Amino acid sequence: MDISVVVPLYNEAGSLPELNEWIGRVMAENGYKYEVIYVDDGSTDDSWTVIKQLSEKDTRVCGIKFRRNYGKSPALHCGFQKAQGDVVITMDADLQDSPDEIPELYRMIREDGYDLVSGWKKKRYDPLSKTIPTKIFNATARKFSGLKLHDFNCGLKSYNKKVIKSIEIYNDMHRYIPYLARIAGFNKIGEKVVQHQARKYGSTKFGINRFFNGYLDLITLWFTSRFGKKPMHFFGVLGSLMFLIGFIALVIVLAMKLASILSSGELKPLITNSPYFYISLTGMILGTQLFLTGFIGELIVRNSSQRNSYVIEEDV
Repeated sequence: MDISVVVPLYNEAGSLPELNEWIGRVMAENGYKYEVIYVDDGSTDDSWTVIKQLSEKDTRVCGIKFRRNYGKSPALHCGFQKAQGDVVITMDADLQDSPDEIPELYRMIREDGYDLVSGWKKKRYDPLSKTIPTKIFNATARKFSGLKLHDFNCGLKSYNKKVIKSIEIYNDMHRYIPYLARIAGFNKIGEKVVQHQARKYGSTKFGINRFFNGYLDLITLWFTSRFGKKPMHFFGVLGSLMFLIGFIALVIVLAMKLASILSSGELKPLITNSPYFYISLTGMILGTQLFLTGFIGELIVRNSSQRNSYVIEEDV
């Protein structure tokens, strides 16, 4: 099979017939062998009824229905598990992604040898309340990931089948699939300017809270990619540094106390009157706690079933 099209959706009953007809027309014009996988993320409208009607008319159309709304990442994860095509293309169901982009996205994977191609909606039809936060979000993602992509969250992407079978998408990590692919060793990641269309049916699922959650997910992904299998390299170094600062402060306190005793013969002033005493106490306590955190992290990693999980390119 040439192409698997994975379409996650939530309450998009109005757009599905037009989207499915559009995809079918593009596939027929190019002679592709394909399947379309609709993943209904717990819709409360007639989306699932429409999907079943489409699948009854065309055996190349299939669907997955969640009992409740889990989110886009779980929907993509299940769609990827089911996909059989050599090239997997994802798009949103709201008709803002154009199926006319499919042939070029497919060609870039098959002929140009890209592992992943991400769409870039260079000209958007969104309000400023969405476009400005999106630009800030993408700039931060570029900085953390090192990938020079303009639109990490674009739903229109194409993948070599090896990519989607080698990565796991969870929580809200669908925003960072290119970053996940790079972590897994897929370094040929490209970008294509794609057409963005105004929403025709339904209402947007956009919420400002996704940006806050997105930053937290980005930090989590960055940390786990660098220190997930070696937490002591982070917590141990930081803990040792804090302990060293505390120890130096302690030496200063003791030296000041000893100098006072030698010069005046009195025990005054009390060491608790010195700010270095509290610096040393705080630094040594925090240093010990951070070091123990790293040690516990190493014990957890050592007993994890994923401690020797690696992506193998070839085996002969």
